[in-house]
Amino acid sequence: MKSVQHDVVIPPELAGYRLDSAVSQMLNQYSRSMLKRWIESGDVLLNDESVRPRTPVCAGDRISVSARLDASDAVTAQVVDFDVAFEDDTIIVVDKPAGLVVHPGAGNPDHTLVNGLLQRYPELTALPRAGLIHRIDKGTSGLLLVARHNDAYHQLVATLAARQITRQYIAVCNGRLISGATIDAPIGRDPRNRKRMWTVNSGRPATTHYRVKKQFARQTLLDVTLETGRTHQIRVHLAAQGNPLLGDSMYGARPMPPPAAGEALRNCIANFARPALHAANLELEHPVSGQRQKFSSEVPTDLAQLIDLLEHHVQTGT
Repeated sequence: MKSVQHDVVIPPELAGYRLDSAVSQMLNQYSRSMLKRWIESGDVLLNDESVRPRTPVCAGDRISVSARLDASDAVTAQVVDFDVAFEDDTIIVVDKPAGLVVHPGAGNPDHTLVNGLLQRYPELTALPRAGLIHRIDKGTSGLLLVARHNDAYHQLVATLAARQITRQYIAVCNGRLISGATIDAPIGRDPRNRKRMWTVNSGRPATTHYRVKKQFARQTLLDVTLETGRTHQIRVHLAAQGNPLLGDSMYGARPMPPPAAGEALRNCIANFARPALHAANLELEHPVSGQRQKFSSEVPTDLAQLIDLLEHHVQTGT
């Protein structure tokens, strides 16, 4: 059996979570049941003390893991198709395709981005979250940041918490927005539907900035920047103000073709089967060189086609 050692610090966005839930998000290369077993056996310490799985954690708490790992316990390294926009000895910038789940979970036990990362970069096995600094939804395409060693991981997590990493998205929402705005509304589990998130007073602080890039007849193309990184944040914030992302049926989006739309545009809107959201730009200070770096991802074919058809309708009325 292999020994595993991890020392991690609870980030602000996990404050108030149960220990077992927080650890499962930070060390998602291991199963929830296995992590709970380690907590119960004293292999996971909270600030050097053995505690129960349901113990709440605070930002800055130290988690120490020292356990024995059976080969069957680890996430399997698998060949998974994804592009890499940049890599060096310190960081990896992944360009994730829409439809690829980021990490294993209920209903998606394998063939996730994490499985693929462990195949290409075996050293990530030793890092929390396989080095992932943040995540994007299955249906969202675009850029994700990964650290390649512990020092870089902890530095980048702290940088993200300090809101010094810029994440900019391209989005198409339903409705004709007139101007940009900031949405500042806490996000938590939707009390009416536990499978999704919503704006609730008891939720965690969340701030989204957007500006209008282009207006269409019944949709709007937006530049969106995240100040925080809650689950489904952009999707929830826009849906809560009545402008769900086109294609986002979970948050109430309906096909809304413009008047006199041609067949191509009608079909594209009706069959757009994911939230129209792309993580286009990522900007950060490199944890070793200190140089400010910006990475970009081209808008994928399906979203580019949608935008082209919407623009064509504005110009021609068909």
